[in-house]
Amino acid sequence: MKWILTYSLACSGAICAVLALAWAFGGFDTEGVSTHGMIAIVLGTMFTVLVAIGLMALIFYSNRSGQDDQ
Repeated sequence: MKWILTYSLACSGAICAVLALAWAFGGFDTEGVSTHGMIAIVLGTMFTVLVAIGLMALIFYSNRSGQDDQ
């Protein structure tokens, strides 16, 4: 179960790094979007991705533990 947390943190770190690089190189067009809007977009995206990663990790854990066979 520890690998789920490690995998989730690694994926989150990779996503944060990509977003930071995109922001650093001017990849975000923030014209018309306030600072609060950008924060909401980034946090919403991160939360959605974390939920997806967590659910996929639980599917793999359930499959490997044999709970689906019963």
